[in-house]
Amino acid sequence: MRRPAAIPLAGRRVLITGAARGIGAGAARRLHARGARVALAGLEPELLAQVAAECGDAPWFECDVTDRAQVDQAVEGAVERLGGLDVAIANAGVAAQLPLVGGDPAIFERTIAVNLLGVYYTLRAAGPHISHPRGYALPIASLAGALHAPMMGAYSSSKAAVEALGNTLRVELLHTGARVGVAYFGFIDTEMVKRGMQTRAVEQAPRLRQAIVKPVPPARAIEAIERGVERRAKRVTAPGWVGPALPLRMLLQPLVDRSGGGLEQALAVAREEQVSLTTLQPDSR
Repeated sequence: MRRPAAIPLAGRRVLITGAARGIGAGAARRLHARGARVALAGLEPELLAQVAAECGDAPWFECDVTDRAQVDQAVEGAVERLGGLDVAIANAGVAAQLPLVGGDPAIFERTIAVNLLGVYYTLRAAGPHISHPRGYALPIASLAGALHAPMMGAYSSSKAAVEALGNTLRVELLHTGARVGVAYFGFIDTEMVKRGMQTRAVEQAPRLRQAIVKPVPPARAIEAIERGVERRAKRVTAPGWVGPALPLRMLLQPLVDRSGGGLEQALAVAREEQVSLTTLQPDSR
């Protein structure tokens, strides 16, 4: 497949989910600064309004991505306000530690609902509007979708499925001229990563802590998204070592497996520790 030509960001109409904070908010600000017209969707109305104000009073929509009707309404609202849609960035996501045996199944179910169904609903609703030669979709997966660490089964499985959705949609939209990428980020210094790593269970897993690389600034991921949207890239990665790691996943997974040594105490703590998802959910307010 030939690499698609870059399309200037100025005037591009972009919808971003999970845009109230973190990478989503940063990407909205960056793309707006480059001349794109953005629309924002997320759960936290006060933060969304603030980001929207910083993006030229961009339209914003309070939206629980696990609710298909709300996603449909947000996409249609963005299309109406922007006069169409060129780019959809399915960024909304949550994380929490979860032992697969003995862990809280509600954490698994909600993680799948947000990270997988939320991405599917977004791509499904935005797909018809971006199905043109300038169109682009970018679901945000993770390096965790390729390399699978202990106590991250819910997050890793959801992000592996996001990778599959993006790869499938790329083939299905090829005839329209639209392009689809998948974003893979390593440890980015966001609130999600900080909250996900600051648990008693992780403290009880020395090998796992040693395997965790130092998080890089969010600007790395935001810059990667900026380049990816401009080039309609097939792969969007940050930091730089993530790209080369992807084709080596089968060789690197055994190294990740070794981080599970001595996990018995950590798993016991994790089964008892009350953790919450990294973004407050509507049913927990």
